[in-house]
Amino acid sequence: MGTVVDDAASVEFHAFFERHYAELSRFAHLLTGEADAADDLAADALLALWHRWDRVRAADHPAAYARGVVANLARTRIRSAVRERRRISLFWSQREEKTENPDIAGVVDVQGALRRLPFRKRACVVLRHAFDLSEKDTALALGVSVGTVKSQTSKGMAELQRILGSQGVSQKVHAAIARGGETGGTDR
Repeated sequence: MGTVVDDAASVEFHAFFERHYAELSRFAHLLTGEADAADDLAADALLALWHRWDRVRAADHPAAYARGVVANLARTRIRSAVRERRRISLFWSQREEKTENPDIAGVVDVQGALRRLPFRKRACVVLRHAFDLSEKDTALALGVSVGTVKSQTSKGMAELQRILGSQGVSQKVHAAIARGGETGGTDR
């Protein structure tokens, strides 16, 4: 059971929510240009305010505090979207055209082996060996450090060698994906 203080805080927060949610959502929409994201950002901001409600209600201007939280969340969302666009652009800028007569069996074997790898290892192996990205470009595309790219690529290649049971795994990965990667289904 809640105490009288908890109930009073809850009632006060509910009134604040009712009074400011639409305004915060409209503010988020103007910052991001995304109507659906605006509602989510306003809700996320109000949730964060609820967790710090004692501090927020003691502030001189709780609505201004709430707008600051929305602005910070919107900034984070925009930065994330920009990074994602850069990653996609980098990915497509390195993509080669289809090659005639791919080794379908090899493609299927390599794709099956790649699907068995955890996502980060798979991404590092594919970007490094199939798309010939540098360690730095791979790190940028995945949002990780160069050291992570090195270790994940090395471990991923070792696992592929164990799965495929042969030497020259990097050539197989490069050949199977660069020349015939479009023949298989997608895997998330």
